[in-house]
Amino acid sequence: MPHPTPPSVLRRPALWIGTGLIAAVVSMLFALLYVGGNVNPRGNLRDLPVALVNSDAGAEIGGRPVNLGEQVVSGIQKAAQGDKSIDWQVVSREEADKRLGRGKVFGALVIPADYSATVAGLTAPQPAPQGKAAPPTMTVLTNQAAGSIGSSMSSQAAQKAAHAASAQLGQELLKQAAAQKTPLPTAAQLKLADPVTVTVADGHPVGARSAMGLSAFYYALVLVVCGMLGANVVNSQVDTALGYLHTDFGPIRKREPVQHTSRVRTLAIGIALMLGLSLVMGTLVEVATVGILDMDASHLGLLWLYSVATIAVVGIGSLALFAAFGTPGMLLATIVFVAMAVPSSGATVPVQALPGFFRALAEFEPLRQVTEGLRSLLYYGAQADAGLTRAWGSMGVALVAALLFGFAVARLYDRKGLHRIPHPDTEADTEAGAGAPAETPEPPKSPETPAPATA
Repeated sequence: MPHPTPPSVLRRPALWIGTGLIAAVVSMLFALLYVGGNVNPRGNLRDLPVALVNSDAGAEIGGRPVNLGEQVVSGIQKAAQGDKSIDWQVVSREEADKRLGRGKVFGALVIPADYSATVAGLTAPQPAPQGKAAPPTMTVLTNQAAGSIGSSMSSQAAQKAAHAASAQLGQELLKQAAAQKTPLPTAAQLKLADPVTVTVADGHPVGARSAMGLSAFYYALVLVVCGMLGANVVNSQVDTALGYLHTDFGPIRKREPVQHTSRVRTLAIGIALMLGLSLVMGTLVEVATVGILDMDASHLGLLWLYSVATIAVVGIGSLALFAAFGTPGMLLATIVFVAMAVPSSGATVPVQALPGFFRALAEFEPLRQVTEGLRSLLYYGAQADAGLTRAWGSMGVALVAALLFGFAVARLYDRKGLHRIPHPDTEADTEAGAGAPAETPEPPKSPETPAPATA
């Protein structure tokens, strides 16, 4: 039989159709998932948690006690009734600091204790010398550790609310000044029109070598990719060791003798190898990021254990997909652990700014759970309620589900006799039947023609 040439192979319709369909599905799926989750965060923003703190002690203005901080809070809540993008959580300053320190809110707007007193000083009958009166202030706190984009959205919403409250207060102050029939210089009128000074501060600082609050995401992505790629390596190496695949070293091809074993045992071998490699890979990831790159990190022992466990669980989950679906399982693992996981992780764009489909994915996609646990380890002092407990729980559920699914499908294939290669006896019979040439019956001999008679 002649060897196929490149033109003859390329003329096969099945090659183009099969390859084209896979390429089309992958490119379309990745584009829809990656861009679809992040294309319109402001339009999808719903219930972004922001703390609202009123520490105002109140003051006496015009002979009656008032608390202007309460008016600001009431105004913000009233404006938020028609806009569900921000979830204003009215709490004390102590509670706000706790929520910032656990990643429960993306920022805060703080009204200080002397807010009413400083406003009263602007319109006092005998004010301090012009330009010396302390202006009322509000402070916007950010939280980059919870996500830079979410923190930015929170800061913009808080500043907008603070400036709106300042403009409302300015209108009232100008009315009071007009009622006193005391002419004010233009500079004083401008000062009264927008009296509140809004300052921005970091509510929960992160280290200088924390990628501005994104190091947890990058570290989580490395762990997930290591687990997935490690499973690919384990799967191919196990098949090579069992003689199912050959190994190419440049021009040299090597193949081990075939060792017939069940699918269940093959999966068990792969899982054992994956567990061993997870120890090596998790250790090297921490050494590279913390030891060599000097990434800001604490609780190094717990970080190492978390890294090893994450790689192991992702690797075992990938091996289960390989065992159930074969070669397409590699593509499926890429979709599950990368294509669907990255846009739903909430690491860059917060979950509250994702479309509904991606919010649903975020409830179980592994990268989000891994990232939340790493934020707790890297930024929030390994607090259990800062995402670490949820991460460990999700990891345990994922491990059990992967083991049950992988071994159940492998056992089903074995019971049905769907072995990866035939049994040796069956294989020998098949090869003999296929390799021996079929006997061709001899054609019947034609009757001999008598020689012509001679004289």
